[in-house]
Amino acid sequence: MTHSRRFQIRWLIPLAGALLAAPCAAQSGGESYLARAWKLGAKESLSITDVQLHRPIYAIVRTSSEVNQRPSSPVHPPRAPEDWDPTELKIQLSAKSELVATESLRPLGTDNLRLWLAYTQQSHLQIFNVGNSPLFRENNFEPELILTYDNSGARSDLKLVNLGLLHQSNGEPRPDSRSWHRLYLQGGWERGKLSLLARAWWRILEETSDDDNPDITEYLGRGDLVLHWQPARDSTVCLLVRHNYRAGSGRGYGQLDWSTPLRWGRVRVHVQASAGYGESLIDYNHKQTTFGLGVSFGDW
Repeated sequence: MTHSRRFQIRWLIPLAGALLAAPCAAQSGGESYLARAWKLGAKESLSITDVQLHRPIYAIVRTSSEVNQRPSSPVHPPRAPEDWDPTELKIQLSAKSELVATESLRPLGTDNLRLWLAYTQQSHLQIFNVGNSPLFRENNFEPELILTYDNSGARSDLKLVNLGLLHQSNGEPRPDSRSWHRLYLQGGWERGKLSLLARAWWRILEETSDDDNPDITEYLGRGDLVLHWQPARDSTVCLLVRHNYRAGSGRGYGQLDWSTPLRWGRVRVHVQASAGYGESLIDYNHKQTTFGLGVSFGDW
């Protein structure tokens, strides 16, 4: 097992335990999705130890219509094909915590800002592939800084504005290394049970010699939309769509998630379907359709 694989396993297990044991986003209690996810309207300050959900935490078994056996990029030609199984275990862990308290900003004349530190990790495990030694096909690591402006007090459907700085990478050596840095602006609108988060980003350019994926925005796009709907008291539907904004390119991605609680605790049945480019970083320029079934945790 390589150093990279050992690093991934060592960090995945304690992170999973910490996040699942930590307090998740507040249960609905009449609050809207954006209000509980971003503490809109709340004047109390959070502690750095108050961890809450950022994106859904789930574990699903998912299968792909076309596995990327020979990953490549403009600077890395296809390598020898891997014998990856189309069915694998996909795990997502995600949490955020407040870095700067709202009360610290009151001397500046505002208590409408929060600064968050967020982290998301997505792992693809080849648990059904007995003939291939690597357990992890890929891990994606995504730390993030987010400054949130709370606009929930205004008479407007626009409830928040986020300014974010995001790094995403898979921690692999070349030729499988993939990474990029983004600065983004995001707005959050809400009406009734329907919430919309719209985001546009700018990729922070790297030195040509360090860029393993110079065409990544042509596939992973220049922004995304997240539509969140709670048609029933406990069921949740979430649609993610992104595109490169080039007419006729056909390079986009859509992901539909649905969950509903089981009879015990915060465990939920989770169904996921996706189609397009970039289901993971190593697949940023690979098109496929996936379907997964499993469980998610917490109220998202």
